Amino acid sequence: MAGRQAEIEAKSRQVMPFDLERTTHRFAKATTGGVQTVTSDDPADAEQVRLIREHLTAEAAGFSKGDYGDPASIHGGEMPGLRELEQGHSRLDIRYIEVPDGARITYTTTDTSLVAALHAWFDAQVTDHGQHAEHG
Repeated sequence: MAGRQAEIEAKSRQVMPFDLERTTHRFAKATTGGVQTVTSDDPADAEQVRLIREHLTAEAAGFSKGDYGDPASIHGGEMPGLRELEQGHSRLDIRYIEVPDGARITYTTTDTSLVAALHAWFDAQVTDHGQHAEHG
């Protein structure tokens, strides 16, 4: 798994503008979807906070249109849940908000198959990102 995580880290650096070593991804599952939060490990690091917000703003806009190209370029086109999220994007409410030390994307749906796809997608990200991501 360490080889895969190193590969994911290298690809992530090409897509995500913030420093993986100075930020944390959290993926919290919910019965109606889930919440993805990215925060700076140092809340006073204004540059990392800005970069997180810039990236998640763009990701939320893309995801709302069914564009999951960035996660696919990092994790591969066969990433669990990815195709279902792309195809079902019109049944998924995606909301971006800022938090004091970063940003958050909330995914909400009444479609249980999309909830399952989102949870699988979250699990794959936590596994692939290793020390840079966590559940919760």
